[in-house]
Amino acid sequence: MPGVPDPSAADLAFRWVLDPAALPLAVVAGALYILGVRRLAGRGRRWPAARGAAMAGALAVAVVATQSGIGRYEADRLWVHMVQHALLGMVVPLLVVLSAPLTLALQSARPATRRSLRAALRSRPAHVLSHPIVAWCLFGGGLVVIYLTPLLDVAARNEAVHLLVHAHVVVSGTLFLAVLVGVDPLPSRPPFGARLLALLAAVPFHAVVGLALLSAGSPVAPDTYPRLSDQRTAAGLFWGVGELFTVAVAAVIVRQWWVGEQRAEAREARADGTERVDTKLG
Repeated sequence: MPGVPDPSAADLAFRWVLDPAALPLAVVAGALYILGVRRLAGRGRRWPAARGAAMAGALAVAVVATQSGIGRYEADRLWVHMVQHALLGMVVPLLVVLSAPLTLALQSARPATRRSLRAALRSRPAHVLSHPIVAWCLFGGGLVVIYLTPLLDVAARNEAVHLLVHAHVVVSGTLFLAVLVGVDPLPSRPPFGARLLALLAAVPFHAVVGLALLSAGSPVAPDTYPRLSDQRTAAGLFWGVGELFTVAVAAVIVRQWWVGEQRAEAREARADGTERVDTKLG
């Protein structure tokens, strides 16, 4: 609001408020993940600590984004909203896909649940949603719709729309990153070079939206965020965070590519060694 002073870093960090819609989802997701890990441990199998840490990080970031001062002030300042968007639409999805929740479910669930999950992964909707172009359109197109249409004002006035926007941000980001850097099984996943190209193709979405917000002569959401100075600060944050996000995801893709090549070389070396032993024995 125009008469409300900008929140300080201390306000964002310490002025928490309970969001009864978001907190239970994080609690349920965390409980299910822990249940899966404990089931595996009961069978004598150890779940990678790094994956568990990724899920813990995702849930912690989601709680901070919705329950802390960020959630309290995101309806007052567009730049705070952008911080929340970056956490929910970029950081949380990246950590979720690196935590491999589907793999955990397939390894720890009961047989009937595993069969249902495999059938869902082989279904036509799963093939469509996991297609790189579809995931790319949902992720990038959603940014354009949220920030360059009246949806932002509508979401601020309607709690149900507000929740749907948050859900879209998290789900579309998760789908996009699952295709690029996820470790869960998908119906199809492009090669690493194509993943890098898909990531680079998403860069213009951040640039175009950021530039549109920065150069606009009037507020894009005048009822909710009427200050142009606030909008320009938000545009700079959106653009800059988008670039950092691209670099971080590219680094993960390159690392996975390198690890994949190392494993392929190791398999070839073992196969060559086996062939030599068979030749000598023959």
